[in-house]
Amino acid sequence: MFEHVPGYAGDPIFHLNEMFHKDPRQQKVNLTIGLYYDDDGQIPVLNTVQRAEQQLAASTRPRAYLPIEGDHAYRQRVQAMVFGENHPVVKQGRVATIQSVGGTGALKVGGEFLHDAYPDSQLWMSDPAWENHHDIFRGCGIPTHSYPYYDPTTRALDFNRMVASIRSLPPKSIVLLHACCHNPTGVDPTPEQWQTLITVMKEGDLIPFFDMAYQGFGSGMDEDAFAVRAAADAGLSFLVANSFSKNLSLYSERCGGLSVVCATAEEADRVLGQLMAVVRRTYSTPPSHGGVVTARVLSDPDLYRDWQGEVAEMRNRILQMRERVHSLLAQRVPDYDASHFVNQVGMFSYTGFSTQVIQRLRNDHGVYVLDSGRISVPGLNSRNVEYFCDAVAASLR
Repeated sequence: MFEHVPGYAGDPIFHLNEMFHKDPRQQKVNLTIGLYYDDDGQIPVLNTVQRAEQQLAASTRPRAYLPIEGDHAYRQRVQAMVFGENHPVVKQGRVATIQSVGGTGALKVGGEFLHDAYPDSQLWMSDPAWENHHDIFRGCGIPTHSYPYYDPTTRALDFNRMVASIRSLPPKSIVLLHACCHNPTGVDPTPEQWQTLITVMKEGDLIPFFDMAYQGFGSGMDEDAFAVRAAADAGLSFLVANSFSKNLSLYSERCGGLSVVCATAEEADRVLGQLMAVVRRTYSTPPSHGGVVTARVLSDPDLYRDWQGEVAEMRNRILQMRERVHSLLAQRVPDYDASHFVNQVGMFSYTGFSTQVIQRLRNDHGVYVLDSGRISVPGLNSRNVEYFCDAVAASLR
């Protein structure tokens, strides 16, 4: 019956991750998959998450289905995290929010909704992009394209070409944007550049879709939400997907949210109904446990305060690794400009390593880097960062 079905080539990032684990060498470094590791090389279970789970375990509760749109307290906290506690769009009821199956699920539901609402619209995303973005939206029936974003010569944002490209798009085109900590480059627009982009999208009658998977890992919770809140301040209607996988270290619980900012509360109510219709025909209702834990951490003042501290520790550890790499490479390879390691932000750094350097790192030193040259900075720690820099220095020669 299925002899005609082709095989699945697999995800290249997961494939490299598997190669790393099969590598028999004792000294090796995994910089492939986008997971936060602590300085012991472990995925942390946050203290605040443990405390929230202990509180929940102390009370017996039924395991009934959640509403289609998700847990009410969770959705409220998503809005507070994304837009700020007292933003007018929230207080006026102009945001339709659902609890989603991770940030990826939020993108999928948003894509299905947009394709229903604007069947002729096409989507543009950064070049380079997280490759799964193309697959998600094409799977919704939306053709995808790229706009200029990264300049490999300067290893920085190619802002003028980006703006010119977005300015040329047809009305009601969908523009996918990383609100912070761009994946894969680690290069973000400045606040002033975001304001320019928002003006261009408003004048062009475009549909912004923000992906905010790393809130708190760039400059801070509020700072990383600047673009989203500025778009709301400017009166745009747009979508934003957010995730708690990284900042709560709840990867397997798939805790995400999709919010749609609308012109009126009545419009938001109708949009929420259409988001629910997509959910109902896709996975019916979201899972409960991770969402209840997330809502507890974000709602309890003591847990929330302590969680902010834990996120700051993770953010600062990433920054320390960036600074350490920059310092060590300056010593080992003085003629190599490693400034991009400290100029880029968030979990990822686009190294600009050539294919030859990447192969040498992998084959000669057991240092696993994506073929694009992207590294996941939290894979570095106090025990392996010098080895990584030694391997880079040897591979660059």
